Parts: sequence; C-alpha cells; structure tokens
Amino acid sequence: MRNAIRILIVGTVLAAVTAFGSGAAGAVLVTSDLPAVQAISPGPGQTVGIAAPVSVRFSEPVTDRARAERSVTVSSETSLAGHFSWVDDRNLRWSPAGFLPASSPITVSAGRLHTQFQTNGGVSADGDMSNHTFTVYIGGAPVRTMPASYGKSGWESPSGTFPVLERFRSVTFDSRTIGIPLSSPEGYLIQGEFAERLTWGGVFVHSAPWSVDSQGNSNVSHGCVNLAPADAEWFYDNVGIGDPVTLHW
Repeated sequence: MRNAIRILIVGTVLAAVTAFGSGAAGAVLVTSDLPAVQAISPGPGQTVGIAAPVSVRFSEPVTDRARAERSVTVSSETSLAGHFSWVDDRNLRWSPAGFLPASSPITVSAGRLHTQFQTNGGVSADGDMSNHTFTVYIGGAPVRTMPASYGKSGWESPSGTFPVLERFRSVTFDSRTIGIPLSSPEGYLIQGEFAERLTWGGVFVHSAPWSVDSQGNSNVSHGCVNLAPADAEWFYDNVGIGDPVTLHW
C-alpha cells in the first residue's frame, strides 16, 4: 500500500509515520545524518526465544543517540513495548518489556536495513533459589523440574529474567573473569559443559558434576546455576538463544 499511514512502535513510544511501498516493516524515520546501519540481529529467518533482544550496529560512532533510537522500529501483529540501551557508541540494543509474542514474525527496521525473524513456541525456565529447583516450561506447560544449586552467600545469583545470550557445548570457567585470582581459596579454572550464558558478567546455567550432592538442597556456586550432567545436557538440547530464564527467591 503506497503513501499509507501505519502505526509502528518506535522504542516505547507509539508513533505514526508515512510508509512507502509494500514492505512488511513500512518506512522508517529520516536518518540521513546518522551513520549507516551495518547489521541487525536477530537476522532474517532466524528463530529465537521470546525474550530475545534486538541489536543494531552502526558503521561509525553515534553522536545523536536519541535520533538513532527513533530511527529503529520493532513491530508485530501486536503492539510491542521495549526499551533501548547502548552497549557502546556503535551498538544499540532494544529489549522487549515483557516477552515477544510466541510463534510470531517480528519485523525490525533500522535506517535502510530491514529484517524479519521468528519467535519460537515459548521455551522458558524458572530457577527457584529458595527451593533449589530449576523448572523448564514449553508453551507455558512445565515439562521438567531439576534439582539445582545457585550462588552461595557473598556470590548470590542475581534475581530477574535473563535471555539466553550464548550456548556452549564446552567452555572454560576462569575465576579471574569475575575478579577472583587463581591463587585465592575461591579461585578456579574449570572446563565446563552444556553451558548457557545469562549475563555478560559471567552467570551461566551449566553442568556441574562437582556439586551434584548440593543440588536440590543448598547453594554453593559463585553465581551460576549448577545442574547435574544429564539435566544440563537436556537443557542444552532444548533451549535456544533468547529463551527467558527467571531466577528468584
């Protein structure tokens, strides 16, 4: 539909913009004085979880951040609310307020780039740090509850909802990355398996054969979610990027 007025979400503000052509994303705001957009993630055709953030990378440092945020639209068949944050002066992140609609196409426009990705059926996990359990839901129904161990006193796991950021079949856990020297009694250098990153600060869900006796009854980790090897492998096989993990007491 040509020269039609469409309603799109601009960050968390609902705005009317003039759309040209029949593209699913409609038009974006004028961005001639902004650096070019190099990439949008998730990419075309990618399937991600319902808590997946959208990342926009500009070709050069952005000086007018407010204008850059206004140039980004995220839309679906339902209205989407979210908020912006900056990783650095070239990388902008939009995070949904709540969850994206499950099993739905999500359209993103930034500058002259457009992309459309898909959400999955809604895989999520609930980490109960008081009861030492980790429950996985698919489509809102619980499918597996596992004993778990969380962060011990002084190294408590954070509360909140975190999207899975990365997945690793194997990964090295080095205490120096969270400020603990290897020479410290709390220091460690461990080869881990079946790991999912929840925060860039070093919180993971992962296999922890060394804490199996504590899983289900006490919290002994340095902030990560410890699962038994078989449970961690099952979670690795069933979770994807952008799936939400909620940790709480």
